[in-house]
Amino acid sequence: MNRSPRFRTSRTLACAAALLCGAQGLSAQSTAPAAPTAGGDAPATAVLPPVQVRGHYDNDIGTSDAASEGAVTQRLIQNRPALRPGEILEFVPGMIVTQHSGNGKANQYFLRGFNLDHGTDFATFVDGMPVNMVTHAHGQGYTDLGFLIPELVRRIDYRKGPYFAREGDFASAGSARLALLDTLPRPLAEITLGQRDYRRGLFAGSTQLGESGVSLLGAVEAQTHNGPWKVPEDQRKFNGWLRATQRDGNSDRALTFMAYDARWTSTDQIPAALVENGTLDRFGSLDPSDGGRSRRISLSGSTRTTLNDGAWQASAYAVSSKLNLFSNFTYFLDDPVNGDQFEQAERRRMFGGELSRVWDVTLGGREHAFTLGLQARHDRLDPVGLYRNRARDRLATTVEAEVKQTQAGVYGEWNARWTPWLRSIAGLRADAARFDVDSSVAGNSGKASDEQLSPKLGLVFGPWQQTEFFVNAGRGFHSNDARGTTARFSPDGTESLDPVPGLAASRGTELGLRTVIVPGLQSSFAVWRLDLDSELVYIGDAGTTEPSGASRRSGVEWNNHWVLDDVGLPGWLLDLDLAASRARFRDAPSGSDRVPGSVDRVASFGIGYAPEGGRWFGHFQVRHFGPRDLVEDGSEQSSATTLAYLRGGWRPTASLTLAIDVFNLFDREASDIDYFYDSRPIQGGPAAEDRHFHPVEPRTLRVTASYRF
Repeated sequence: MNRSPRFRTSRTLACAAALLCGAQGLSAQSTAPAAPTAGGDAPATAVLPPVQVRGHYDNDIGTSDAASEGAVTQRLIQNRPALRPGEILEFVPGMIVTQHSGNGKANQYFLRGFNLDHGTDFATFVDGMPVNMVTHAHGQGYTDLGFLIPELVRRIDYRKGPYFAREGDFASAGSARLALLDTLPRPLAEITLGQRDYRRGLFAGSTQLGESGVSLLGAVEAQTHNGPWKVPEDQRKFNGWLRATQRDGNSDRALTFMAYDARWTSTDQIPAALVENGTLDRFGSLDPSDGGRSRRISLSGSTRTTLNDGAWQASAYAVSSKLNLFSNFTYFLDDPVNGDQFEQAERRRMFGGELSRVWDVTLGGREHAFTLGLQARHDRLDPVGLYRNRARDRLATTVEAEVKQTQAGVYGEWNARWTPWLRSIAGLRADAARFDVDSSVAGNSGKASDEQLSPKLGLVFGPWQQTEFFVNAGRGFHSNDARGTTARFSPDGTESLDPVPGLAASRGTELGLRTVIVPGLQSSFAVWRLDLDSELVYIGDAGTTEPSGASRRSGVEWNNHWVLDDVGLPGWLLDLDLAASRARFRDAPSGSDRVPGSVDRVASFGIGYAPEGGRWFGHFQVRHFGPRDLVEDGSEQSSATTLAYLRGGWRPTASLTLAIDVFNLFDREASDIDYFYDSRPIQGGPAAEDRHFHPVEPRTLRVTASYRF
C-alpha cells in the first residue's frame, strides 16, 4: 500500500535533527507526579552491591499505568543464573527465550501467544538504543543481545501491549528498556569455567576524573565455547564498553561506546525422524559449515535536565553492524548436487534519537503531566542480500538490494489524577515510514511510504485496600521489511507478488489489577486481547514476502513476586508467573486457523535465598512452555519443554565470591524450538515432511569466581 504520508518524513527528520543537534540524549519517560510510569532510561549512579533480593521487582502500588507493566531491579538480575545473555529478557514475566542455531545468532522469543521469531513484535532497547533491526537479512525485528554484559545492567523496565504512546515500532506484544550501570564501587574481575570448553572472562571498573564530575566505566569481556554439539561450535566472542557519565546539579549526561565481535559454527534444527531411527545423534549436524560472524559498533549519548515544571530529555545514537549468516534447513531438497546452504548478509549503518519534554502542572487543583516527544531513525543497508552457498562459498546471488529506510514518530501523552482514586493516561502517536529499495530483481526496485496514527488510553482506579485496577486500550504496529513494500516479482521472476503495506497495525485491550495486600507480596492479574491486521513477514531464507493473514490472540496472566522478610524468613524470595493464551487466524476456516509456533501456556517458578550481608546465597528456577501447534490444522504439535536452573554461592571474604550454576538440572531431553516442513536430509535420498527440532543443551555446569579489588 503506497500512500503519501500526511506529514513528510524528510521534513520531520529535519526537525528532529535540529532538535537533537548537540544533545547527548536520554530516552524520555512520561510521568504524572502522582504515579510515575516505568520505562525511563534516566542515568543513576548505581553500584554493583552484594546479591540481595529485597525489592527485586519494582511493581508496587502507584508505579505503573497497566497491570502488566513493571520493572526489575539489579538485585534480581545478579541473583538468577542465565545460560545466554539474551535470557535476561526472561525477567519479563511470561517471556521465554530459546535458540535454534549457534549462540552468535539472535535468540528466539515467545510472549503472549507469539512466536516472536527473533523479535518482530517485541521492542528492546539498551541504553536508549533500539536493538530490533528493520529490513534485516534474516528476519524483521532481529534482536541480537550478544553485545550485552548482564553484570552491567542496572534495571529492566518492561511493558506489554500497545497501550503506551512512547512505544512505537515492534511494540505490539510489549517492550523492554535496559538501563546500564554508571559506576562500580570497586573494580571487578570475573572468570567462568564450564563444561564443553566454556571460558569467559570479564574485567570492569570505574574511576572519577578529577574535579570534573565525570565518571568513566570500562569493561572488557571475552568468551569461547564449543557446546555439546558433535561439530564444535567454536564460538569466539569479544565485548568492549566505555561509558562516561556526569551529574551537574539537575542535569545528567552519559556517553557510551560499545564494540562487539562474534564468530561461530552452528548446529541448526535437525529432522526428528533421523534421530529417532538412530541415523543422527541428537546433537549432530547435517551441514558442518553452517555458522556465521556478527560485528557491531555503537555510540550513544544522553542528557536529562530536571526543571521546576517538569523535565526535558534527549538521546542520540549511531550504530554500524555487519552480519554473515550461513544456514541450511532443507539440506538437499532444492539443490541435490551442492546442497541448500544459503548466506544472509548485510552491512548496516543506523542513526537516530529521541527528544521529549514533560510539563507538570496543576489545573483546577488537580495534578497533570503533559509529555511531547519526537523519535527518528534512519537505516542504510549497503547491501542486504541472500546468496546460494556451498560450504560458505558463494555460488550465486538470489537477491541483493541497497535499502534506505527512514521512520519518524511524534507522540503526546496526558497523565491526569482526577480524584484520589481515579487517574487517566491518554496518548496519541503519529508515525511515518519511507522506504527506498534498489533491488537486483528487475521490477522490484522503487520507493514506498506509509503512516500510522495510534491512539492510547488507560484508566487506573484505586487504590482500595492496597489494590488498584486498570483498563487499557491502544493501537500499535510493526514495520514490514522494506523489500516487501516494493516487490512485484519473486526472486526468480516466475511469480507475481503484491507489495505489502509498510506498517502493519495492531489493536489491543487489557483489564487488570495489582495488589500488595499481603506483606511483601506484589501480585498482578491481567486479561488481554490483541488483534493484528496482518502477519506479513519477509522470508529471508527465500528472499520473498509470505502472507499469513489477520490474527487474534487473547490470554490471561498472573504474576507474583514475594519477598518473605515480613513473614519471618529474611533473605528468601518466591516468584511465580503463569500465563495462558490462544492464537488464531481470524479469516481462516475453523479447524485450519491455528497460528504455527504460538505458545499456549508459560509458567515460571523461582525460589531464592540471599540474606543481606550473608555469606551463602542460592537460587532455583523452573521454566515451562507448553506445546506449540506446528501447522494450521493442529495435526502436528511440539512437546512441552520444562527446564530447571540452580545457582549456589559463597562469599568467603568481602572481596571474593564463588558461584556454581547448573543449567538443565534434571538433564531433560527437550526442544528449544520445533518446526514442521519438507526437507531432503540425505543426498540422493527421498524428500519428506517432518518435524525438525533444535535440542536444549544437556545438563551443564559452570563455576564463577568474582573478585572486587
